[in-house]
Order: sequence, then structure tokens, then C-alpha cells
Amino acid sequence: VERARAVHPSFDSTGSDSGPGSGPGSDSGSADGDGSAAVDEICRRLDGLPLAIELAAARLRLLTPRQIADRLDDRFRLLTSGSRTVLPRQQTLRAVVDWSWDLLDQDERTLLRQVSVFAGGWDLAAAEALSPRAADTLGALVDKSLVVAAPTEGGEMRYRLLETIHEYAGERAAETPALRAAAEAAHTAHFTSLAETAEPELRSGEQLPWIDRLERDLDNIRAALHRTLVTAPDEAAALRLVFAMGWFWWLRNHRSEGLAWTERAAALGEDPDDPADPRHWPRMHLRMLYFFLAIESHTVSEFRDDPGTLALVRRVRSAFGDEPGPEAARFPGLLWPFTEAFNEIHAEEPVDLRDLLDTALANCRRHGGDWEVGVTLMFRTHMVVDMPGDQADVDEDLAELRALARRVGDRWMGAQTASAAAESSMMRGRYEEARADYEEALRLAREVGAHAESPFLLARLAEIAYRSGDMETAGEGLAEATAEAERHHVRDARPFVSFLGAAIALHRGEIEEARLHAEEAGRLIEAGGPPPHFTAAVIGLAARVEAYGGGGAAAVASAAAALRAARDARCADLIAATLGQGLAVALSLADEPAPAGTVLAAVDSWRRELPRSVPERVEAEAVTARSLAALGAPGLAAARTAGEGLDLDGVLSLVKDYAEAPSGDRAEDSSNGSPDGVRSS
Repeated sequence: VERARAVHPSFDSTGSDSGPGSGPGSDSGSADGDGSAAVDEICRRLDGLPLAIELAAARLRLLTPRQIADRLDDRFRLLTSGSRTVLPRQQTLRAVVDWSWDLLDQDERTLLRQVSVFAGGWDLAAAEALSPRAADTLGALVDKSLVVAAPTEGGEMRYRLLETIHEYAGERAAETPALRAAAEAAHTAHFTSLAETAEPELRSGEQLPWIDRLERDLDNIRAALHRTLVTAPDEAAALRLVFAMGWFWWLRNHRSEGLAWTERAAALGEDPDDPADPRHWPRMHLRMLYFFLAIESHTVSEFRDDPGTLALVRRVRSAFGDEPGPEAARFPGLLWPFTEAFNEIHAEEPVDLRDLLDTALANCRRHGGDWEVGVTLMFRTHMVVDMPGDQADVDEDLAELRALARRVGDRWMGAQTASAAAESSMMRGRYEEARADYEEALRLAREVGAHAESPFLLARLAEIAYRSGDMETAGEGLAEATAEAERHHVRDARPFVSFLGAAIALHRGEIEEARLHAEEAGRLIEAGGPPPHFTAAVIGLAARVEAYGGGGAAAVASAAAALRAARDARCADLIAATLGQGLAVALSLADEPAPAGTVLAAVDSWRRELPRSVPERVEAEAVTARSLAALGAPGLAAARTAGEGLDLDGVLSLVKDYAEAPSGDRAEDSSNGSPDGVRSS
């Protein structure tokens, strides 16, 4: 700003445009953006070099700060001075760097050309990969302020070029194509080796320092990827890097970036059909990695609607799943059972995902290691928790999972194991155990930087507060989960966040707010491909909202549809009981006190040892109170006796007439839709 005012006395960096003609009374416009931000960018990109800043300020005779900042990629042409009173080497930025270059010896010039291939910085080992004698020469460049050295938190020195010097060194490297090509090849080889060495460590107890190493050199890895995929395509070299980075991209929430690199790699070649072709399995793994990363930014329905994608999914599924072997027992091939999510809508006979996971687990036990067995077992455990029957199998699997997680040391696996245990505890109404496990899962996920896991875990903690009757804590937790999902662009947590927001609003008696949240959850599940039990739960919650809003017979029909969906999807007993109670609520609010009492009694028998949450208990008490008021004690007793032996099919048969009720059928008197029964807690 000081040097700018020497050129323009009226220069004001806080103005929208501080270029020629600006100042009091000027109408230079604001299209160039905030002048202060442009000034900051100029000083930062010129690395604070006094002469470069002086030359940039001189350009204000012609350009605005924003225009100067936008042209710094060509800084050597831009930053010149018309003054003849300064030394020749001070008249242009190129002249002053040329002067420094002329003072270097041949070895120093060679290394400066070589290190121009680095992006963002490097360590001594990386420099020595380019030049075995780099250490002494690098020290000389540091002494001459052409290379900047700074220690990391771990005590290791990192080196970097100022942006101006980096651009200059790159131009000098272009003068020696053979030297630059050799440096680029050595750069690619070094960072490929780093990524491949780190890849298995990312699944171990030593993962944190390796994650830090990859994060520090992410710009260099990106440069190597760009080189092998764009500027000098090399499919074999590119696939090595993509496979080495695949799990890192997913774990550290670089999923959209990883998807872009994976798509580029897939475009480099074709998929051979013959498994004996050496390109076959790498291409199948590449396709599987693509699906794994793509589901984060695409919906299942988008894949299902594309015949070409479906054909490719079937090929990948067939390659890994028809006769599973070693290729299906390592990442990403071990994910093959989940291709069924893309295929099932077109399958003549839908396949049971549990059977596929059983097959995959057996294959990993035969051909994989502890991590592969643990991940596949974890997938299966999460699924079994949501299935009907007792939790004995789940407890056995959880015990094995905990042992595997301790042995492997992977914090992400530990987080997933704790999350599965928490879900199982919550299904059994053990809220304190569930809270402790979810908190453990959240701690481990944050420790390893798996930020995409946080929103859902925070929402689950909010759900425990909701089930315990602490709506204030539930609301705060849900707000935190929403903020985390937006911060880290996590799509898959949003349906559950909307679902829980509807449940909380409904309990508070905020019917319209609940309806908005329920509709949002419905839109999100239509676009995505959530588990069937969650789809049934969303339908059931929407039916309850409809019932409290005076939906009458139509709400009963919706509640029955949700219960039918839960039966068809073989949902867990707790989910079926929750949806069954939702049907009893809808019947009660539709002025059907006898069937409401009957259905509630049937649900009581389904629950066995499963306790009700606080909101469920309040609802059940309200249904019973309304039935008692309408039927009297003998009538209520008779209604409950009729329900004590009813299974799920019996309940659906009881309300089958409502399934054909016109959607426009509404109760004449919507007063019964008042949520007072919910609020009365």
C-alpha cells in the first residue's frame, strides 16, 4: 500500500477498485472485486519480495490490484519498471532473478532446475531421489535464499521454492528437456513408492504418521497423477498411484477428487474379458474403486438408469463374485457384494445381501488378512443388527470384531466396530451403553481424520438423547450433525438428519416443521439407495406426521404400508414394533379406538424385552387413554385380548381395508390430530 501510494496518492486498498481513475468522486466500478483481498493475494504470491512488490505497485498506473493479481502467472512479463534511474537488474523482476542465477555454479543450476518439478515442498529424501548428491547443493541454495527450509512438527526439514523462483526455475528446466524429463520420472517414481509404502500402513496402528506424510506431499502426488494421467499418459504408472491412494481418498474425505482421478485412469484403456490378460484384474479393481467413490457424489438411481453402467456393474460383480478368490479378498475388490445395490431393481430374482456377505466373509477368511476379515464382518454385523430375531449372532460377531480391531490397530475399524456395538445396544434399549460406544466411535473417527463419519455419529448421539426424552440435547446434537455434514459435504447423513429432525419436531407438537423434515427425508431416500429398513422407517414417520395432521384413514393406510415394507424387508423386531405402534397411533387419531387398542397389544407382544423410548411410551399411553375413554375398561380389555396373539401379518390383515382407502379420504374432524398426547409428557 505504501509503494502504491507513491504511484497513486489516492490509492485505497479497502475500496472495491483502487486502480487508475479511482478515488473521491470516481466511478471506476466494482467489477474487479475487493481491493484489499487483491493486495493480500499480490503480496502472498510474490512471497513478500520487496522488488517484486515495488514493481507490482508501479503497475497501478495501468491496472487495478485485481487485474495485477490475475496476471501473476506471467509475472516476468508483467513486473517491469520504466524507470531508468535504477540499476538494470532492478528494472524487471526477471532481471533480478537472472542476476541471482548468474551467481550460481553449474551443480546449483542443475539442482534448481530439477527441484522445479516439486509441488508444494519436499524433504531431503525426495531431493536425493532426483540427485544423489543433493544434500550439499541444496544447502548452498538455502544459503543463497533461493530455497526456503523450515522444520516440520516432527523435526524433519522441509524445503520449498518461493513462487517466483519456482516459476523461473521451471522456465530454466524447459531449456534442458532431457534433464527435466529425468527429474519428472524420478519424481513420479519417488512419490509412487511413498504412496505404495503408506497404503497398508493406513490400515494399521501406525496410520497417523503415514496419513500426515501423505497429506504433506499431497500436492506432489497430485502432480505425479496429473503427469501420468494428463500430460504424459501412462496407464500402468497411473494405476499404481490410483490404487495406492484409493483408500486414503475415501478415508480422508477426498472422495470427489479421487473419483476424478479414477475416471481419468479408466479412460486410458479398455477392460479385457480374459482373466488371464494381465490388464484384467487391475481394470476390475479400478472399476470397483470407481463405484465405491462415485456413490458419494451420485445416487444409486442415477446408476440404475444408465444401461451402460449397469452392464459394467454386472461385469465387475461377475468378475469378483462368481468364484471369489484372492482378488475378491483385498480392497477394493472385497466390496463386490454391494454391487447388488445397483443391480437389484432390474434383477429377476433379488439376491439376499446377507448371503453375499456370508460368501465374501468366508472368502476373506480364506484369502485375506485381519483387516479384510474385519471390514467384511463389520459390514455384515451392521446388516444383521437391522434384521429380525435376537442379537446372539451379533454379540458373537462384535466380540470377534473387537479382537480384530485391537490386533489391527486401525482407528477407522475401531470406530466402525464401536458404532456397530452402539447400534446393537440401542436396538435393545441400552442407551447408556450405546452412548458410550458412539462417543468412542466419534473420538476414533476424528482422531484418524475420517470426517465423513462424524455427521452420522453425531446424529446417532442426538437420537439417543431423543429416545431418552432430552429434546434440548437432541436438537443441539442434530444442529451439530447438520453443520458437520455441510462442512465436509457428507451426503449420506442427510436423510437420517432430516428423519430425526421430523421425529423431534413431532414430539414437540410442531406438526408443520415435522412435515417439512419428513418430506425432505422422503426426497433424499428417493434420490439415493438407503437400506430398506430406513426406507420403511421414513414412510412410517411420514404416516405419523400425517396422522397428527388429521390424515384419518389415509394416514392409517400409509402406516400400514410402512409396516408391510418392514415385513418384506425383514427388518429388526424393534423397527417392526415402532412401525406397528405408529399404525396404532394412526388408528387412534382416526377415531378407531378398538383396532388401535388391538394393534397396540399386538405390538406389546412383539417387543418382548425391548423397552419403549420416552416418546414411544408417551404415545402408547395416549393411545391407551383415548381407547379407554371411548371403549371403557371392558371394551379396552376385549380389544387388547384380541391383539395378544396377532403377528405382523395378522395386524396387516386387520387393517387391510385401509390399504384401499382413497388418498383423499380425510377425517371429518381433525381435532384428534392434535399432538397433545405427545406434548403431555
